[in-house]
Amino acid sequence: MKKVIALLLSAVMVLSMNCISFAAASGENDVLKFDENGEFRIFNICDIQDNFPIHKTAVHFIKDMIKIHDPHLVILGGDNSTASKETKADAIKELCDIFVESETYFTFVFGNHDDEQGVSREELLRMYQLYGGEYCLAYDADPALTGVATHNLTVKSSDGTKIAYNLYMFDSNSYCEYGYDCVHEDQIEWYKQTSQEIKEANGGETVPAMAFQHIVVQEAFEKLFIPSPVDLGDLTLNFDGKYYTYLPYVHDIKDGFLLEAPCPGYYNYGQFDAFVETGDVVAVFSGHDHPNSYTVTKDGVDIVNTPGASFESYGDNSARGLRLITLNEEDTSSYDTKVLTVSEYILDGGEELLQYGEITMLDAVLGKVQKIFMKLYVTLVRTFFAYA
Repeated sequence: MKKVIALLLSAVMVLSMNCISFAAASGENDVLKFDENGEFRIFNICDIQDNFPIHKTAVHFIKDMIKIHDPHLVILGGDNSTASKETKADAIKELCDIFVESETYFTFVFGNHDDEQGVSREELLRMYQLYGGEYCLAYDADPALTGVATHNLTVKSSDGTKIAYNLYMFDSNSYCEYGYDCVHEDQIEWYKQTSQEIKEANGGETVPAMAFQHIVVQEAFEKLFIPSPVDLGDLTLNFDGKYYTYLPYVHDIKDGFLLEAPCPGYYNYGQFDAFVETGDVVAVFSGHDHPNSYTVTKDGVDIVNTPGASFESYGDNSARGLRLITLNEEDTSSYDTKVLTVSEYILDGGEELLQYGEITMLDAVLGKVQKIFMKLYVTLVRTFFAYA
């Protein structure tokens, strides 16, 4: 009798696991939805890229921003932790604790530095799920895909009756033989299939979406730099069959700044073209290039860079911080976004961050001045090209 009961329990567990896997594969969940005001707020936090313990300025800045803006979801944009193999678990727990203690749901993508310390991406995913508990929504949609933890999460309407939005998280992988890697063909096919499944579940109507990954798509260069017909060696930025000069198209920047040349993958397997063809993704967000905070548009899709939040790795005080993205249920074809910088927060009353000694009031002032100057410069250039 005991054996029969055990077999029955085992069968129930297998069926339950299959149901959970099916729900997870579609990205459906019971916690993400537009609020009663028709808003859904996302924090995109990129390149914390810190050891253990994490710099206190970054930790308390993130905590304060969560208290002030109350995001419905945090998406960590890769290079989330560069702690040593011995302290990696402690570092991830410290990061997860920020969200668990504030009861904030979060997910993430991996960056090129996350697993360089000898801990695999698979093990890192398990750590996030363990320490994040119910607040960690990250999962691996298909372990057979290139990379780890490529997945999607759906956002329900405020009344909970339908899928109103979809969020894709791509592992843009790490390195290839010629430089940085990118999203691969099998991941793109997964995206197309997932988009189609969600569309069918929505009565044949396309569900608007955003994509998040660490390494920027190569198409950013087509909007940011003047191309070259030939390879000029160190005088050009070279990719697989494409070459670009270091002369920027500053006038194409809709918002934010370009403070360093982006570092996309060397190869391009057609991810951005798939976004345009499929028609659901309105914007793709990346990190990786710490001082950059630009937005450019190509073929109706925004390419957006979120600056780094790190006080351990390089960055710029004019941009160091995180990105707030606000979706409105009444018009899901557009969105609002802005970068919340540490410098501006300090100058607006967050002086307590100075006590940790990782940024000074002078740093904050200079960062704010530089941001104002860059905004004026980009506006002048855009105006000049509009009338030239």
